[in-house]
Amino acid sequence: MKRMRLGVFEVAGPQVGGTLSWPHPRSASIRYREPGYWIDVARLLDEAGFDFLFFADGYGYPTVRGELHPLSPAGGINFPGIDPAYLIPVLAHATKRLGFVVTSSTGLDHPLQTARKFATLDHLTGGRVGWNIVTGASQDVIARLFGHDAMRRHDDRYDQADEYLELALRYWQTGWDDDAVLEDRDAQVYADPEKVHPVEFEGDHFRSSGWFAVVPSPQRTPVLFQAGTSARGREYAAGNAECVFVQGTTVAATAANVADIRARAAEQGRDPESLRIMVGVSVTVGETREAALAQRTEFDALQTDEVVNVLYSGNTGIDLLSLDPNRSLEQLADDPSAGSGGTGKAGQMGQSNIDRFLPKDGSPAPTVRQILDQLKGRGTRGFQVTGSVTEVANELESLMDETGLDGFLLEPIFAPTDLEDFARLVVPELRRRGRLPEEPSTGTLREQLTGAGPHLPADHFGARLVR
Repeated sequence: MKRMRLGVFEVAGPQVGGTLSWPHPRSASIRYREPGYWIDVARLLDEAGFDFLFFADGYGYPTVRGELHPLSPAGGINFPGIDPAYLIPVLAHATKRLGFVVTSSTGLDHPLQTARKFATLDHLTGGRVGWNIVTGASQDVIARLFGHDAMRRHDDRYDQADEYLELALRYWQTGWDDDAVLEDRDAQVYADPEKVHPVEFEGDHFRSSGWFAVVPSPQRTPVLFQAGTSARGREYAAGNAECVFVQGTTVAATAANVADIRARAAEQGRDPESLRIMVGVSVTVGETREAALAQRTEFDALQTDEVVNVLYSGNTGIDLLSLDPNRSLEQLADDPSAGSGGTGKAGQMGQSNIDRFLPKDGSPAPTVRQILDQLKGRGTRGFQVTGSVTEVANELESLMDETGLDGFLLEPIFAPTDLEDFARLVVPELRRRGRLPEEPSTGTLREQLTGAGPHLPADHFGARLVR
């Protein structure tokens, strides 16, 4: 029986998922600026046996027609937020085994800055950190914020990300020999200079020449996560990621994406089963089905078309409310700039959230009205599971068995009470069924997720880099 991996998807902001929930009494997420709030969440997950706490992050925010929609700040829709990376050392100090994953883009900082940050975090957490590699989000917003002349095209960003990761890996993997650090007080020698090596790199996007001044951390390289279900995203994940976060739309689509990523990984000489592939899920559980449905109804009552539109436009550049509600997204072919308020950004951001509504299996594409209805109360979340303890456990098991997934990232609609309910009610049931171990795993994040050693596996290209 396959063991279930569990993470929690969060943001250091009023709420996760781009939906509206922070005003509800069950939610305490408006305390996101308080370290004590996150310490309580991290300890809950640590003791319940979760594998990691995942922080999405970025500089972007939702816009409609190039302007910050008033509902974004008024409703707290993916705006505002703080940098979650600074929380991680605090949370690691307050926990024993929980891993921490944070998003960092390949489109802004130089790879040296990212390598230094994650090596530092890996030291401060005792090897419990992961890097969620993204090529960017809200790219039109980022281009304006950072003074770029133009937004880089979707697939071009992945080409840059290939090079970005390789250079970061060269710092981590080749800069220091395993036995370079001596810390010999008597000889007054900290490190053997013959075992500290320069990194020389000349690429199309980045250059670097010099020494990486951070000693090898417990994992050397943080656990590599990637979230992207576009064709280019799946190819990138298959070659680079150790844990992949796929979009949860339908069971069939998820199963196809899981199989595709594993097949691509095998083609690149990697063990396809070594990848941990997970999907987001919002779980509303109660002592009874009726109690769970009542909670979910209260959440759904807060959602509107305007909330959906603010989020979707920020993610894809498409203003749904400006389109004909009775036609599909194929109407953008008539005027590609129409859906993005004349900015021409449609199709270069949030590609997965566009492709999902343009089916290629011959089935009819949903209308804009149907898209709004489908996303209402869901936002960027994955699967929605509501019911009693038995019903929730059954559905999670079924999703794993039917898709080949390795586990789930919980996306709470009411944080942290949804997580408390899951830890109290569902975790014991999953343990009883053998899906979770009686005693949570320990060690570095990579050891906990893979059951292997703390360093990159031999079949990952980063482990084979030479000076």
